[in-house]
Amino acid sequence: MEKGAVVVDASEPAAFGGAHIKGAYSIWLGGLPVFAGWVIPYNRTILLVLEDECHLERAVSYLRRAGYDNISGYLKGGTEGWYNSGFPTEHLELLSVHQLKASIDRGEEMVVLDARGQQEWDSGHIAGSLHVYVGDLEQELARVPSNKPVAVICSVGHRAGLGASILLRAGYPVVYNVLGSVKAWIAAGFPVVTV
Repeated sequence: MEKGAVVVDASEPAAFGGAHIKGAYSIWLGGLPVFAGWVIPYNRTILLVLEDECHLERAVSYLRRAGYDNISGYLKGGTEGWYNSGFPTEHLELLSVHQLKASIDRGEEMVVLDARGQQEWDSGHIAGSLHVYVGDLEQELARVPSNKPVAVICSVGHRAGLGASILLRAGYPVVYNVLGSVKAWIAAGFPVVTV
């Protein structure tokens, strides 16, 4: 990492939230073929963190199909092996849709960042939320206030995890991933607005 390698944590969002290596991108295993290309430069070395070593072949296959040839290694023992060896971790705060709704209802200062695609956004989003597609987020960081907590949402929380990891990497002080995101929001009976 000190030599410029990119750490990609392929854990599920809740596991990434509990503990991860500082500066890692959160791209769940199933999202590697699509979302790695949005955020990882092709000229950088990749180091993988996996929930289970049995996922290694699949993760490498996904990345190679996406054009990544410089996969240098993986963290043996995963995140648990990292912190058991005494290395520092950070965490990503997780919110339920009920906690998010309660914060909004109390009028708390918070940015709700919707990281979904345009059609998803148009079909229904939380009133007052900010829309920046996760693939564009690193180039559009200036649109996201850093002086307020940011709660990132998507359809179910996977892309939100990636978006939240991008904000953490950029130094945003308070970032949340909303688990279940818009799907859970709607299932809980909370309102959305359409364009």
